[in-house]
Amino acid sequence: MSAGRCQYEDCNEPLFYDELTKAEFNSAYIAHIYADSIGGPRYDPVFSSLLKRDLSNLMLLCDRHHRLVDREQESEHPARRLIEMKARHEQRISILTGLTAEKQSHVVLFGANIGQEQVPLNYRDAAYAMLPYRYPVSIRPIELGIKNLSFNDHTPGYWNLQEKQLTDMFAQHMLPLKGNHPVQHFSVFGLAPMPLLIKFGTLLSDIFPADVYQRHREPASWEWQTHIHKHVFSIIRPESFTGTPVLKISLSRHITDERISQVISEPHAVWEIAVNDPNNDFMRSKELLIEFRQICRKIYDEIKLRHGQQNTLHVFPAMPVSAAVEFGRTWMPKADLNLLIYDQNKVNNSFVPTIKII
Repeated sequence: MSAGRCQYEDCNEPLFYDELTKAEFNSAYIAHIYADSIGGPRYDPVFSSLLKRDLSNLMLLCDRHHRLVDREQESEHPARRLIEMKARHEQRISILTGLTAEKQSHVVLFGANIGQEQVPLNYRDAAYAMLPYRYPVSIRPIELGIKNLSFNDHTPGYWNLQEKQLTDMFAQHMLPLKGNHPVQHFSVFGLAPMPLLIKFGTLLSDIFPADVYQRHREPASWEWQTHIHKHVFSIIRPESFTGTPVLKISLSRHITDERISQVISEPHAVWEIAVNDPNNDFMRSKELLIEFRQICRKIYDEIKLRHGQQNTLHVFPAMPVSAAVEFGRTWMPKADLNLLIYDQNKVNNSFVPTIKII
């Protein structure tokens, strides 16, 4: 009834394994709400005798809260307060465990440092964002990527190493699940430079049924926010279709054509996916992400029609992390142009080519 977790309000500590070491052992204490003997905490001459072995009178607690309610702050924890704690906890567990098996999903965390910023990815935040539509199949997430490299994206070999590590870990941890595990759904949480997120998306493709989540800044959460009206994306086509095809994705910020001309000297035709007000917290709802997928599929087809499949599409991304993953997922290796992904390099103060996707 407690799901193996401390029933003290807002604790929820797992009592069957250690969150740090993942070692499995029993650290639970069974506490009486009404003491089972005279002189015990919250002894009642009527209820103690009647309920001393009844489940309604027992709470599962961690060591810290067991000592708190029975010894250190007994007077601050009357029976009524403990009864309410127990009821709230068991109601929540009843709701969650009542979810059917098809609502299960593998939690996938893909992280790589963005410049000097460490990756704030953790299982608890991810699992909370999934509820009540999905729930984790395991207490251990699938973790991909290198989060604490000693060198940065301007270091020679950085992109090759990160791409190889991602590809290898995907093959090791994700591919064996496809078709072999009873649960075939994945919940994806990614924080990494754009080229790596796009590459990750191409590995997932549409073969892996997945929900891709977005990290919001305000409020700081992975939970999808309120519904935002659709039809906010626009495709801006070039005046001429001569030269190298270029796609800039201006969702988080504007990318000027001059910045592209700094790194591509030959004739080129610039396409753009744009919104009216680019910003870092733009992708607030699942509906927007679905619409973005549709726009990506449309522009892939248009560019191939205008430029031919033998060309390479040069991509300059400025977009939310979820959009980067979905941009990769909608790409079709046998149908679409090869991609060359660029990334803003702060040391060079310009875009640089990073990962080629073929």
